[in-house]
Amino acid sequence: MLGRLCFCLSALFFFYDHSASAQGKKETLMSEKLTQMMDWTAKRSVIRLNAEKFHRFVKAPPRNYSVVVMFTALQPQRQCGVCKQADEEFQVLANSWRYSSAFTNKVFFASVDFDEGSDVFQMLNMNSAPTFLHFPPRGKPRRSDSYELQVRGFAAEQLARWVADRTDVQIRVIRPPNYAGPLLLGFLLAVIGGLAYLRRNNLEFLFNKNVWAFSGLCFALIMTSGQMWNHIRGPPYAHKNPSTGQVSYIHGSSQAQFVAETHIVLLFNGAITVGMVLLCEAATSDMEIGKRKIVCVAGIGLVILFFSWLLSIFRAKYHGYPYSFLMS
Repeated sequence: MLGRLCFCLSALFFFYDHSASAQGKKETLMSEKLTQMMDWTAKRSVIRLNAEKFHRFVKAPPRNYSVVVMFTALQPQRQCGVCKQADEEFQVLANSWRYSSAFTNKVFFASVDFDEGSDVFQMLNMNSAPTFLHFPPRGKPRRSDSYELQVRGFAAEQLARWVADRTDVQIRVIRPPNYAGPLLLGFLLAVIGGLAYLRRNNLEFLFNKNVWAFSGLCFALIMTSGQMWNHIRGPPYAHKNPSTGQVSYIHGSSQAQFVAETHIVLLFNGAITVGMVLLCEAATSDMEIGKRKIVCVAGIGLVILFFSWLLSIFRAKYHGYPYSFLMS
């Protein structure tokens, strides 16, 4: 009986010592990883990871910190203009966190380039860039840990809201001063003021209805093409698949758009407007009948061609859109 008791106590002490030793090794490993991440962050706000560093510091446990990773393709041969724009916004977000008074070791920002970690892309079944993923301290990333780039855009403010939702870390985005806007506005006001001064004795152009009609038309075309949405959401100009190299200028969803798409819609709406103006001119002008016919045919051609293309865009974005016209 005494022998059994001694055996049980020995086994208990053995398992306790083994468990304590394993726990100590785990805490030591976490401390080493955390120290290394802090050292890298002190040098640059966005840590550059290759495949080995990604597996060790992001995927492999134990880990007591979150990592927000941008998967990108910044090498010139990839020709990913969107990746460069997204990288700039990601740098703004990471710098805002790194130099904030609220900075802690709870969240780190990192990036994996396709040419430095292609096997990471393959492991995650990732075929597009840029892509943002959040890796929580414990467990695997969930669906909500994948940032909806095509819907929300890659503006630093939008990324900050997503990071706050995933990590409860509030980041106040601070952008470096940009003097391009004020300088451009000042230059524009100077030009307008100079023209007004040179023509101070003849300001009839200010009362010209065609000038105001053209200005109002340009404003309406810009607004209806989606430029304000671009300003608010900050979407990419286009999307390039890093695996196939195929570039998409039209977003396939009705919930998002590319900047190039708004330019295309602006062009189509402008061409339709020009066609309608030509039709009005053909009906009301005093030109010769032959010229009026030419203007009329040109107007009809512009309206038919570009309105058909415009409907084709709607049908591509709004699946089940019931209307079509000729080539749409």
